[in-house]
Amino acid sequence: MGTAERRKAPEDGGAVRPEKLRDPQVAEGGMRPHGSPGKSTGDAGPARAEEQPYYRPLWVEEPARRRRLPDPVRTAAVRAVLLISVTLIQAMVAFLCTMAGSWLAFPMVISSVASTVVATWGAVDVWVTRQVWNQRGGVVSEPSSTARALRRERRAARRAAQAVERERERIRRRGGAGQLSHP
Repeated sequence: MGTAERRKAPEDGGAVRPEKLRDPQVAEGGMRPHGSPGKSTGDAGPARAEEQPYYRPLWVEEPARRRRLPDPVRTAAVRAVLLISVTLIQAMVAFLCTMAGSWLAFPMVISSVASTVVATWGAVDVWVTRQVWNQRGGVVSEPSSTARALRRERRAARRAAQAVERERERIRRRGGAGQLSHP
């Protein structure tokens, strides 16, 4: 928005809406010739369209490619990032103190070593938290269709075999009563 547009108040007294300011030809994919600020060749539109410049949005919302992390995993990840960043800062300060010959170099090296252990624990904590979340209910197991079909066939064969075995057991318990022929 230029200085002239800032000084001029909107006609309706409210905020300027981007959809009112868009040039329809540019929004539909038309191009303005270089050098002409508001009128393209062959543009027979109203004079009002010439006065209003085209404003592009600052960003375009796109759908997320991956789902958001669960809260416990995200909390562990933030904690790990903070621990790792503090560790890197401590290591840099320890290096600079060592180069300067400061008395603070030795305590900083010791604290950097301890901080490295804690940062490693933080990174492992993210991994463990994610695994626990996946096992306790985060991920639904969906086997492939071929595995599902094979499992269904095995289950049907097992049930048929069990039904035949139950029938034989029932006949054996009766003592052969009701059987027309003996095998």
